[in-house]
Amino acid sequence: MKVRPSSPQSLKDFSLLSFDCFGTLVDWRSGIYAHLTALHPRLPASSPLKDNREALIDAFNDEEVALCNSRPGLLYPTLLSDAYKNLCSKLSLPAPSKAETEALGNSVGDWPPFPDTVQALNRLKKHYRLVILSNVDNASFDKVLAGPLKDVAFDAVYTAQDIGTYKPDHNNFNYLFQQVKQSFEVERQQVLHTGHGLKADHVPAKEMGFTSAWIARGDAAGGEGTEVEATKGKVEFTWQFETMRDMADAADESFGGK
Repeated sequence: MKVRPSSPQSLKDFSLLSFDCFGTLVDWRSGIYAHLTALHPRLPASSPLKDNREALIDAFNDEEVALCNSRPGLLYPTLLSDAYKNLCSKLSLPAPSKAETEALGNSVGDWPPFPDTVQALNRLKKHYRLVILSNVDNASFDKVLAGPLKDVAFDAVYTAQDIGTYKPDHNNFNYLFQQVKQSFEVERQQVLHTGHGLKADHVPAKEMGFTSAWIARGDAAGGEGTEVEATKGKVEFTWQFETMRDMADAADESFGGK
């Protein structure tokens, strides 16, 4: 659904979709939580994180985001492992074992896609080039391409390892626009950036003046209400869809049902 009617653009005005992956296409919260469950029996009964899935994931995410900002040169598996260790320290829990931290750090390729992702991307592929702009490393994303997204033919994948910084750094988006212009002769006004993350994707979209579509995902992506409140007035996406399937439906309609 178009939520910025003042914009003259239609979905037919774009030739390339760039995607945030985790939270948009792949359910990172479920993937991470499979490892965080080990903390539940270690937490005291009085902890607000005890048996609280979303609160525990959000606490982990806070540590991850802090490291993205303070140590942008870290490769993503190390960043995940360090975020886990920092979370345990903050919660006054015993330091996790090396095997435990490494298992979490290397788990990206095991995280599940959202049920609508693969079919929706293949429908969108009829109309657009598909490009990933992700806050992970190349080896981790290779596992994603061989696993949950193996049935999707992306035109390019740009990672934080390629770029040297993590979103929401503007450098990541400048890199995206430079690369698609060089590789595909696509100008930035022909790129529709699509993502769930408001802080990581849609805040820089507004700051840098490019067009974006929000995949809200509702409760499936978790933490939405808090992020919406925290970014009020800082985002200005042109389209909002609950799922990738909804976006594919809208694109098919815009292109005349093709």
